[in-house]
Amino acid sequence: MPERATPRKTPVKAAIASWIGTTLEYYDFAVYGVSSALVLNVLFFSPELPTGISTMLAMLTLAVGYVVRPLGALILGPIADRYGRKFVMMLTLFGIGGCTFLIGCLPTYSQVGALAPILLVVIRIVQGLCLSGEQGSSITMSLEHAPEKRRAFVTSFTTLGAGSGGLLATLVFLGVSSLPEDQMLGWAWRVPFLISAVVVVVAYIIRRRMEEPPAFIETQAIKVQIAPLRQALRFHWFSIVRVAGCALIAGTSYIMQTFSLAFATSGYKLDKPTMLIVQTAASVVGLLTLPLFGLLGDRIGRKPMFLIGTAGAGITMFPYLWSISIGSWPLIFAFGILNFSVLYMMANAVWPSFFAEMFPTRVRASGLTVGTQIGFAISGGVAPVLSTALAGADLTGWVGPASLALVFAVIAFVLGLTGKETSRHTLDELEDVQQTEREKAAVAAATVQPAPTPAS
Repeated sequence: MPERATPRKTPVKAAIASWIGTTLEYYDFAVYGVSSALVLNVLFFSPELPTGISTMLAMLTLAVGYVVRPLGALILGPIADRYGRKFVMMLTLFGIGGCTFLIGCLPTYSQVGALAPILLVVIRIVQGLCLSGEQGSSITMSLEHAPEKRRAFVTSFTTLGAGSGGLLATLVFLGVSSLPEDQMLGWAWRVPFLISAVVVVVAYIIRRRMEEPPAFIETQAIKVQIAPLRQALRFHWFSIVRVAGCALIAGTSYIMQTFSLAFATSGYKLDKPTMLIVQTAASVVGLLTLPLFGLLGDRIGRKPMFLIGTAGAGITMFPYLWSISIGSWPLIFAFGILNFSVLYMMANAVWPSFFAEMFPTRVRASGLTVGTQIGFAISGGVAPVLSTALAGADLTGWVGPASLALVFAVIAFVLGLTGKETSRHTLDELEDVQQTEREKAAVAAATVQPAPTPAS
């Protein structure tokens, strides 16, 4: 009987497959975020409501998709550890894209009344469950396929989708927002959601040829009678807490990309297309800086890059929102790019490797997914809604939302300090470092020994 071929790493395929999936995820986030600030607050809620209230309700529907993500993580993370990273990546691809497409088909408040926001919330719940498994599976796939000295760079392509997805969504909405308002609110707002079908098809073509990483295949060869999620929660609970706290830094991006649009256009009546150009410029620059920061993370380490980016993103939210309040376009562009494209992208480039390398292979998807989705649920669920509330009914207060961003950054910074630098170790070395003797003994005791081969 011929021997089974030794699995090989395919970092380029893994990076592209992860990038395209995260592009879809962030395209969904950006399209929905921009829509909730500019369109959904008008179309899916009673026109009798004040602008600030309808905007907050739209932000709440955005938040719902994040609140349910920890539940999805508890389901999809262990599935990725048991049945494969690729299996979950294909499942979430169709779930996310299908829900985005369906939103573009929904009736509005003027057509079906209160049923419109109810349908919107139901779809967001399903979508949030799917979103919870996408990023964790993509990161573990790319990390385990990456060359040892390029793990931060390869995994940075997962979060590169934050820039490309946001850019794609902003460009689409830039065209939509330039139309007369009756056309934008009549039919054009649906186009960005319906376009997601194209992204799904492209992602499917790329992902169907992916292979599971060698490290995962090796763990599957050993049968252990202890569930990956149980092992992660029992022996790596503090790493999960650390990841959840560090993931709160995403709250600064939600405030910058979603809240600031409503803040600028509804609160201070700034030009919508120009604000979308700010988002476009930030996304374009971010596409260039993020891979460079990934390379730098392999050189100087994940931890210092994460800490610098986290602190900077929180602090620079103050001048960014202030510049909007005074209506200075040069300052809005400058601080928007500094905040998002430079400092946030510095942290965004290295957190995939920084977080994923805290867990051994057998529980990596479970631990990473549960931790990140708790953090994203808090930041994504709280940031747009609470920042809108802190801005006041007329959406003109900027100190409260900026302070909220700083709180997220401080929590992420403090918990990031407790993490170990992992860039100098191979994944095999980390496998030993990450597990205590108690965990090794428990896994050994639960390992099913292969039956002896009968004598011929």
